Amino acid sequence: MSCFPCCTSQERINKKSLKKSIKEYHEEKILASFANISVKTDSGKRNLITNELAKLGKGNITSKIFPYRELCVATQNFNPANMIGEGGFGRVYKGHLKSTNQVVAVKQLDRNGFQGNREFLVEVLILSLLHHPNLVNLVGYCAEGEHRILVYEYMINGSLEDHLLEITPDRKPLDWQTRMKIAEGAAKGLECLHEQANPPVIYRDFKASNILLDENFNPKLSDFGLAKLGPTGDKTHVSTRVMGTYGYCAPEYASTGQLTSKSDVYSFGVVFLEMITGRRVIDNARPSEEQNLVLWAQPLLRDRMKFTQMADPLLEDNYPIKSLYQALAVAAMCLQEEADTRPLISDVVTAIEFLARKKVEVDEPRHTKETSSTQDGDSSEHNESDEESDGEEDDENEDEEKDKNVEINKKE
Repeated sequence: MSCFPCCTSQERINKKSLKKSIKEYHEEKILASFANISVKTDSGKRNLITNELAKLGKGNITSKIFPYRELCVATQNFNPANMIGEGGFGRVYKGHLKSTNQVVAVKQLDRNGFQGNREFLVEVLILSLLHHPNLVNLVGYCAEGEHRILVYEYMINGSLEDHLLEITPDRKPLDWQTRMKIAEGAAKGLECLHEQANPPVIYRDFKASNILLDENFNPKLSDFGLAKLGPTGDKTHVSTRVMGTYGYCAPEYASTGQLTSKSDVYSFGVVFLEMITGRRVIDNARPSEEQNLVLWAQPLLRDRMKFTQMADPLLEDNYPIKSLYQALAVAAMCLQEEADTRPLISDVVTAIEFLARKKVEVDEPRHTKETSSTQDGDSSEHNESDEESDGEEDDENEDEEKDKNVEINKKE
């Protein structure tokens, strides 16, 4: 036993700190190498995937390498009955790993599809190096022969899109507080990419179908194949070909290919508006003037008297009126035409944290059909003033300091 336990303890702490610093240094170098990844896709170079991962990982890639045979067994030979999703990248199957008794989601990339070898490699590296409660957990992958397969933790409640835009009769619509909780977690996932990753990572594919939900409706971002390293040093943006989903792309990125973290903030604003309104960003089934969500919302966002017209009818008027105003103000700031005028994602997190954690008092104003019918002329202005006054008193009693953080709403 040491005579100097304090010194010994401090020495251990210093060693741990040094090991952590070394690990973070290696992770930064691996992350920075994304920009230079170049993987051939011809049959003679297929083994480069495994070699590249082994070379770049150097002990940091903790995801398991699965044999193709094991994943066939887990999904019953990729039985269509086990399919839980499909997109441009390929198909996702529910599987069961006998070795660990774990239920997983198995994404089999389409060999002729959108997501290629480079995207596969980027996704494996990002999810192996970045760990956060709001990023989906990568269990492992398979790069055997022609097969490109990703194995994720299974998210029992599917995607936000399933519960917001494609609601089946057996599902209840999301209530207001659950929507705010999901928005908060999704924003924190982006915050991890933008401000915790070094160099920063731009997601580039933020949309409702890529936000997965666990049994408690906690959100996790998925599908990182389109992710790009953000600008570093004196650079203000990165130039790249325009990728992503129509309607979610920021205007400056769609027109010039210039990508920044503010491009993700715009995409977040689109999804947040979908969550508030229950409308798809592009819906050709609606009248022509309502088919593009952002264009439809722009004039309404300039008139507070019309804010209640934007709330999802499936909420059945059951939401705090002031929270609706604040949420729409956050969405409006994220959807600014000029990238520089949009907030940082950390500021968005601060604002939505307030909305998600705010307790709805019994006497706090809610929108109801009765109050809606009075919102005409002078009585409308009087009603709105009363609601804001009551809301401000509640906020002062509840958390005066946090209310100051939501400066974004006062600009609206």
